[in-house]
Amino acid sequence: MPKDGGKGVALIIGAGDATGGAIAKKFAMQGYEAVITRRKVERLNPVTEDIRSAGGIVHPFGVDARREEEMVSFVKKVEDEIGAIEVAVYNVGGNVRFGISETTSRIFFKVWEMCCFGGFLMGREVSNYMRTRERGTIIFTGATASVRGGNGYSAFAAGKHGLRALAQSMARELSPKGIHVGHVVIDGAIDTEWIKEMFPDRYSKKDQDGILNPDSIADSYWALHQQPRNAWTFEMDLRPWIETW
Repeated sequence: MPKDGGKGVALIIGAGDATGGAIAKKFAMQGYEAVITRRKVERLNPVTEDIRSAGGIVHPFGVDARREEEMVSFVKKVEDEIGAIEVAVYNVGGNVRFGISETTSRIFFKVWEMCCFGGFLMGREVSNYMRTRERGTIIFTGATASVRGGNGYSAFAAGKHGLRALAQSMARELSPKGIHVGHVVIDGAIDTEWIKEMFPDRYSKKDQDGILNPDSIADSYWALHQQPRNAWTFEMDLRPWIETW
């Protein structure tokens, strides 16, 4: 069981200021110790301060999810020194747009590392611990590119397709062992400063619920984690009403 009678650890790989941060705060407010990562730990300061000011427990780490030795030692450190990882969320992006002629091998490989390989490393390492306890939730954040490629998104779609396939394979293998694996397709613009600056027309629909609210996304991740084993969801897609699909 989790240490000291608590609920255990919610690990968020890629806890940015929008979706990842909202997910971390949601689980922290429900009594979990949030362990959050980005490559540069100082970029976690706003999320860390937000969670602590709300009364939650949070542990920020600078971790490169693409590096195997780093991820292996990091997950072990969390399990040994903080607590049992009950929930793990892989929320690393990689959404870049390049025409196929401009997509260098470096770009393609880097995007694949971020979107897919890092998810494999996290999933493998946390499931090794969860398997011994016969419980746990692992959630991967997908995108529209998880289910269809788009003009200029060959690298991103390949990486996100790969992550979805990884999640499907893990779900089939780990569900009988008590581990709930889920994949969430985020299909639409999210309420972020980047969307506000780059897509002002879309952002103007915010007051009409035309873009995704990070807190609403986090509520869905929490709902996935709360599902009973007799009615687990593997894939959930989230989009505002304005999206065509």
